[in-house]
Amino acid sequence: MKKLLVIFSALAFFSCKHENTIGRFTLTGEIKNASDQKIFLEEMYFSQNPPAVIDTSLLEKGKVNIKSIASEEGLYRIRLEKGPGYIFINDKDAISFTADATDEGYKSQTFNSPANASLKKFISILDSLQGALHAAGNGITSLRESQAKDSIIKASENSLAQITSLYNDFILKYIDTTASPIVALFALGYTQQIKPDTITKTVNALAQRFPNHHALNELVNQYNQSLTQNKTNNTNTTESMMAPDFTMPDVNGKLVSLSSFKGKYVLVDFWASWCVPCREENPNVVAMYNKFKGKNFTILGVSLDKQKAAWLQAIKEDGLTWNHVSDLKFWNSAAVPLYNIEDIPYNVLIDPQGKIIAKELRGADLENKLQEVLK
Repeated sequence: MKKLLVIFSALAFFSCKHENTIGRFTLTGEIKNASDQKIFLEEMYFSQNPPAVIDTSLLEKGKVNIKSIASEEGLYRIRLEKGPGYIFINDKDAISFTADATDEGYKSQTFNSPANASLKKFISILDSLQGALHAAGNGITSLRESQAKDSIIKASENSLAQITSLYNDFILKYIDTTASPIVALFALGYTQQIKPDTITKTVNALAQRFPNHHALNELVNQYNQSLTQNKTNNTNTTESMMAPDFTMPDVNGKLVSLSSFKGKYVLVDFWASWCVPCREENPNVVAMYNKFKGKNFTILGVSLDKQKAAWLQAIKEDGLTWNHVSDLKFWNSAAVPLYNIEDIPYNVLIDPQGKIIAKELRGADLENKLQEVLK
């Protein structure tokens, strides 16, 4: 996922100290099937930072009434002490809601305001499109495993490409048309498959549409500054240069260095269990590994996970039978600055001498490049 968007989206919610205060907001509602207990109002962040508790109240006979103050529109969560939480946007000074403690999904909760209705609609459609993407990807994997005709596989790949295009177009249109800056920022977190140039245009357009949203405009400024800095520093992974070496623990805790694979063509694949596009691309990577592993080719998976259990489970579920390493430091991984990684999935192809000969190979581009060098 876009590292820049993950980092700078967090800035959009450090806005409580800004002088342009919009005042108090009140949240009242009912949570069905919940016993009397404490309830917490939390401010949310689109980063590794945990939610921050800003107020506490009591849930009595299913009823909630809690107040807070905000500088501008942001993302919040109401969370039960012994149950689930429900995210919402404070786009009105008085918001009513209903939810069900036995159902943690978004479908059972309703926050009555325009921004919250828009957010729920976005999540609902996105969920449907992601389901279609997963189904299409799994279908292609099954066809490859059953050695189906190339024409059938190609037709399925074309279908997946069409669904992916629909998915990306939906997200961009939602960002470009939503009346809520927070819905726009939320949707930006799902743009990892969209070209950086397009995202840059979208981010800058948001500043023009929401000129008075302090945190959003701070995000835009920081985003553009980082793009400039990255262009200046983006020399380590230039094709024809030697790949920066690194050493990390493998799944068993044994230290493994990239340089230990010298003598082979190596695809260094940067991914994570939590990255949806990474998981969608994995069937293609598996197919390429199985096709070329006998031709002096291997893969080194480098995960940006934080939780080892999730990392190992994803390796098992996706059938990733090559070598894997991770320092479990999320975007603070030592590999990120070495390879100037801004989003994942990301990969570099290294020749037997340790030189980078290609990068950002996905789908058919990966197969074509491997066919070229592994004759």
